[in-house]
Amino acid sequence: MRILITGNAGYVGSTLVRHLRRVRSEAELIGYDAGFFAHCLTDAETLPETRLTRQHYGDVRELPPELLAGVDAVVHLAAVSNDPMGNRFEQVTDEINAQASLRLARLAREAGVRAFVFASSCSIYGFAEGGPRREGDEVNPLTAYARSKVATERGLAGMNAGGMTITCLRFATACGMSDRLRLDLVLNDFVACAIATGEIGVLSDGTPWRPLIDVSDMARAIEWAIGRDPAAGGEMLAVNAGSDAWNHQVKDLAEAVAAAVPGTGVSINREAPPDKRSYRVDFSLFRRLAPGHQPRSVLGDSIERLKNGLENMGFADKDFRNSSLIRLKTLDRLISRGVLLPSLRWRNGVVGSAAA
Repeated sequence: MRILITGNAGYVGSTLVRHLRRVRSEAELIGYDAGFFAHCLTDAETLPETRLTRQHYGDVRELPPELLAGVDAVVHLAAVSNDPMGNRFEQVTDEINAQASLRLARLAREAGVRAFVFASSCSIYGFAEGGPRREGDEVNPLTAYARSKVATERGLAGMNAGGMTITCLRFATACGMSDRLRLDLVLNDFVACAIATGEIGVLSDGTPWRPLIDVSDMARAIEWAIGRDPAAGGEMLAVNAGSDAWNHQVKDLAEAVAAAVPGTGVSINREAPPDKRSYRVDFSLFRRLAPGHQPRSVLGDSIERLKNGLENMGFADKDFRNSSLIRLKTLDRLISRGVLLPSLRWRNGVVGSAAA
């Protein structure tokens, strides 16, 4: 089986490649990445890309159609990947996250690709009062990032798939340890604060709801989507990917981290204005369609792996929110050095490939 993974040299991609190499040892794994964060390695024993068959570097907006020749499945992770980056690069977010995604889907269909897996997000629910959101509920995207995910899902739903099985995995908020760790994610941030400063400062009043999923369980969900029979959900499927047990209020996440890192204090800004990004999510459809690929991690597991990983790195950076572990800061530094343009294109271009 030949699998093309875009955005493979990122937080999720690094973990996915490790997982797929383990469960599909015979597969031909091809990576395609712009390389913005390839240097952001954390506690990695080897370069993650050595597990690939081939690594290509380039802009997903210009992915060469010939890379899709003979490909059985595309896993599309490449994106401007959170709200702060989306707000800073709003037009580029639409170009990369929506327009390039739909172009890639059309190219995949024309190349005869069997399965197209799109990493969507539960953030499309935005602010949702009442019960947990289901797939058929109205979406309420509040940010450029969330709007780009909605636009892609709608574009995929409206295209003629030509027999290609399309799966949009509406992932809960990612967390957990990775070979390319990010600390601009709520649980990861809390663990880093606990270790580096002994204090977790919750910027909101702590009441907003967030569904979470460990990055290792994201990889298992993607494994399922690659092999999904269209009889399970239809040719085009958008499904919430996560677990009902992982719907948490932010204050409870902070308290769980504090309990795991003795001596940690928690302060909550009870005077903060309401955080409109608050939603719970119903994952019953995913549970029914993918019973063998349900999340295995529990909150304590993810906290413990993050704690151990950061400690193994000798992590003690009290100013980590200005470090390369924050993706927006990495982009800002590349732009300030003049090697990356504000359009998020390398100044001198990135072309070519390397065998791994």
